[in-house]
Amino acid sequence: MPEDFAGKDLSGLDLIGADLTGANLTEANLSEANLDGADLTGADLTGANVPRANLTRANLTGANLYRADLTKSNLAGADLTEAKLTEVDLTGANLTGADLTGADLTGARVPRANLTRANLTGANLYRANLTGADLTRAYVRWANLTGSDLTGANLSRADLTKSNLTGADLTSAFLRRANLTGVFGSDFTGAILE
Repeated sequence: MPEDFAGKDLSGLDLIGADLTGANLTEANLSEANLDGADLTGADLTGANVPRANLTRANLTGANLYRADLTKSNLAGADLTEAKLTEVDLTGANLTGADLTGADLTGARVPRANLTRANLTGANLYRANLTGADLTRAYVRWANLTGSDLTGANLSRADLTKSNLTGADLTSAFLRRANLTGVFGSDFTGAILE
C-alpha cells in the first residue's frame, strides 16, 4: 500500500533514493528536500510545496504535480514521462536533460527555467509561460505550443519538428539553427532567426 504523506511537512529531509511509488504527497511541504534518485512513479503531488528541492534523476513517471510549486528546484535528468504538470510552477527550475515525453504542461509557469537538452516530444504546452526559458538543443517534436508565451526564450538548435505554434508569442525568441521542419500555425514576427 502506498505511503500517505498528504499535508505533512517533509521540508529539508534527506530522501535520497527513497521509494515513494504511488505515494500521496498532496499538499505536502517538500521544500529543500533531497529526493535525488527517488522513485515517485505515479505519486500524487497535487498542490505540493516543493521549491528548491533536489529531484535530480528522480523518477516521476506518470506523477500528478497539478498546481505544485517547484520553483528553483533541480530536476536535472529527472523522468517526467506522461506526468501531469498542469498549472505547475517551475519558475527558474533546472530541467537540464529531463525527460518530459508526453507530459501535460497546460498552463504551466516555466519562465527562466533551464530546459537545455530536455525531451519534450509530444508534450502539451498549451498556454504555457516559457518567457526567458533556455531550450537550447531541446527536443520539442510533435509538441503542442498553442498560445504559449516564448518571449525571449532561447530555442537555439532546438528540434521543433511538426510542433504546433498556433498563437504562440515568439517575440525576441532566439531560434538560431532550430529545426522548424513541418512546424505549423506559427508567426515568427519579432523572432530572431539568424
